[in-house]
Amino acid sequence: MPPPSDIVKVAIEWPGANAQLIEIDQKKPLIAIIREVCDGWSLPNPEHYTLRYADGTQLYITEKTRNEIKNGTILRLAISPTRAARQLLERIQSSGLDSRLDALKELAKLSADATFATEFINMEGIFILTLLVESGTNFGEMLAFTLTAFLELMDHGIVSWDMISTAFIKQIASYVNQTSVDASILQRSLAILESMVLNSQSLYKKVAEEITVGQLIAHLQVSNQEIQTYAIALINALFLKAPEDRRQEMSNILAQKQLRSIILNHIIRGNRPIKTEMAHQLYVLQVLTFNLLEERMMTKMDPQDQAQRDIIFELRRVAFDAESDPNSSSNLEKRKAMYTRDYKMLGFVNHVNPAMDFTQTPPGMLALDNMLYLAKVHQDTYIRIVLENSSREDKHECPFGRSSIELTKMLCEILQVGELPNEGCNEYHPMFFTHDRAFEEFFCICIQLLNKTWKEMRATSEDFNKVMQVVREQITRSLSTKPNSLDQFKSKARCLSYSEILRLRQSERMSQDDFQSPPIVELREKIQPEVMELIKQQRLNRLCEGTSFRKISNRRRQDKFWFCRLSLNHKVLHYGDLDENPQGEVAFESLQEKIPVVDIKAVVTGKDCPHMREKSALKQNKEVQELAFSILHDPDEALNFIAPNKYEYCIWTDGLNALLGKEMTSELTKNDLDTLLSMEMKLRLLDLENIQIPETPPPIPKEPSSYDFVYHYG
Repeated sequence: MPPPSDIVKVAIEWPGANAQLIEIDQKKPLIAIIREVCDGWSLPNPEHYTLRYADGTQLYITEKTRNEIKNGTILRLAISPTRAARQLLERIQSSGLDSRLDALKELAKLSADATFATEFINMEGIFILTLLVESGTNFGEMLAFTLTAFLELMDHGIVSWDMISTAFIKQIASYVNQTSVDASILQRSLAILESMVLNSQSLYKKVAEEITVGQLIAHLQVSNQEIQTYAIALINALFLKAPEDRRQEMSNILAQKQLRSIILNHIIRGNRPIKTEMAHQLYVLQVLTFNLLEERMMTKMDPQDQAQRDIIFELRRVAFDAESDPNSSSNLEKRKAMYTRDYKMLGFVNHVNPAMDFTQTPPGMLALDNMLYLAKVHQDTYIRIVLENSSREDKHECPFGRSSIELTKMLCEILQVGELPNEGCNEYHPMFFTHDRAFEEFFCICIQLLNKTWKEMRATSEDFNKVMQVVREQITRSLSTKPNSLDQFKSKARCLSYSEILRLRQSERMSQDDFQSPPIVELREKIQPEVMELIKQQRLNRLCEGTSFRKISNRRRQDKFWFCRLSLNHKVLHYGDLDENPQGEVAFESLQEKIPVVDIKAVVTGKDCPHMREKSALKQNKEVQELAFSILHDPDEALNFIAPNKYEYCIWTDGLNALLGKEMTSELTKNDLDTLLSMEMKLRLLDLENIQIPETPPPIPKEPSSYDFVYHYG
C-alpha cells in the first residue's frame, strides 16, 4: 500500500554520523521534526538547527518550502540561518586572513538562499560588506567572494539600491577603471554597476560621474567574452537610463571612441563563437542606437521654417541645376513654375509646397534626412534615380519623394525604431556594425532596390502599394539571412528580383494550398486525426528531451538556468537548477525535483501565471509575458516557466496540454497541421495529377429498364 500523501521518506545526513532514514509527516511542525532528528544523534539545542538540501543549490527548508520535499530526497542537518549569519559575520570581521577567506567563500554560496539572505541583511550584513570594500584592504579571492556575496544579497530585492554609499560606488568604479585587475573582480564590479544603473536613477548619475563610456571600451578588447559581455551590458544600461537630451551626446562619444569598429573587430569578427548573452547585449545596443532616430522620426516639418525649406531646395538643385543661384534675378513667376515642375519630377505629392509631404509622423523629418544623405554622399546614384524616372512616361515614373517617405517609414517598422528592447531577443544584425551611418546606408541600398523593382514590375502610380509590399518582402527575406555586411545585403536583395519573389510566393502557396472541393475536404477530415496524433507524439518526445530555461529576476538579467524534462513513460516531470546552460542532454539523475503528471491541475499562460502577477517588472514586459506559462499542481503550488523563445513556448504548452488530454491550440500546431496535411494530401493525390477532381460525385446512372440480361461465353 503506498504511503499517505502527507508522508515523505527522506535521508538526513550529519558530518561524522550515519545518515538517518526517516518519514517526514508534512502535517507536523518543522521544529518538531528537527527535534526528533537531533535526538537521534543526541544533539542538544535543536532550535539551533535546520534542514537543508544536500545536493544542488543546498537551499534551506522552511515552513513555506517544505512541501517541495520529494520522496527519496537527501537532506542535511545544518545550523540555522540565524546562527549561520551571525557566525559568518563574526568570522568576516576577524583578524585571521584564512578564517576570513573561508567565511567569505561560504557567504558567497549561502547568499543565493533567500532565507539566509534575509537573516544576514537584518544583522546589517550588507553594511559590513560595503565597509570591507570601501576600506580597499581586500584583494584577490577575498575581494571576489565579497563582491559575489554582495551581488547575490542585493539581487533578492530585500533592500533598496539607494542605500549604497558614494564611497562604495567610487571603490567599485576604481576596479573597472584600472588597467590590470583580476578577471573575476572586474566581472563582478561591472555587474554591480549595471544593477545600480538599472535600479536607481540617483545611482545612475553617480555611476555616470565615475565611469565614462570611453573607459569601458578598453574592456571590449580583451579575450574574455564574459568581461566583454558585462562591459557592453553596462554601456547599454548607461545608454538606457540616460536622459533623452544626453543620449545623442553619448552616441557621439561612442562614435569618437570607435566603439562600433572595436565591437566589429574584437567580438563579431573575433575568433570565438558569440554566446547567447553576448548576442542579446549586441541586440540591445542595436535597438538603442536605432532609437536615437525616434526624435527625427516623430518631428513634423514646419512649412514656414526657411532652414528646412532650404534642404528641399538643395535636393532640387543637386538633381536639376547644380549651377543655379537661388538669388538670381530671373522672373519670379517663371522660377516658381520651374520649381513646381522640378518638384513634380522629384516625386513629391504636393508639387507647390513639398514641405507638406513631411508633416506626417512617422517618418517625419527622418525621411528628409535620408534623402539629403543620398543626395550628398551618393550624389551620382541620386541624380541617376531622379533623372531616370523623370525621363519615363508620367504613368510609369517612380515618384522618388513619395517612395523615400514610405520607404523610411517601412524601415522604421522593420527595425522597430522607438520600441524598447525585448528581454528574450538575441536577433542582432552584424551588418549594422559595419558603418557609422548604418541606417542611412541601409536606406540608400533599399531606395535603389525599390527603383529596380518598380522597373521590373513595369509599375504605374496605381501599383505603388503593391510595389512597396514586394520591396518589404525583399528586405525582410534578405535580412533573415543575417548578411555580415551591407554589400552582402545589397547582393542578396538584388538576387530577389520581382520574378524570384513571385516564384517563392507560388512555391509557398503550392505548399500551403487549401483545396476546397468536397472530396478533398472529406479526405482532409479523415487524415487530420492521424496528423494530430503525429504532432502530439512529436511534442511529447520534445518534452522527454527537455529544455533549459533562464531564470529572470525583476531586477536584472541573470546567467542562471534550470532544466525540465518529461520521463520516458510520460508520468513524471523532472526539473532542477543548473550551473550553466547545458549543451546536450541532461540526465534524469541530476534533476532533483519532480512532479507527477497526475498531480497537475492545470496549465496557465501569460498574465494568469503566478510569477507574472507577483513581479511587477516582468508583468510590465509584454514580450516576457507572452513567453510565460505555469504548471499548477498538488498541493497548491506552481512551477513557473519563461520560455527562451516562442517556439519552445508552443512546444511546452502543447505538450503539457497533450499530457492532460486537452486540445493543442498554439500557432505552431496550426502551422504544423497545415504543412503536414498539405504534404500528406499531395502524396495521396499524386496519382491524380493533371486530373480534374469534380466538385460533386458523378451522377449515378439510371436503373436499366430490365434486369433480364446475360453474358454468353463464346
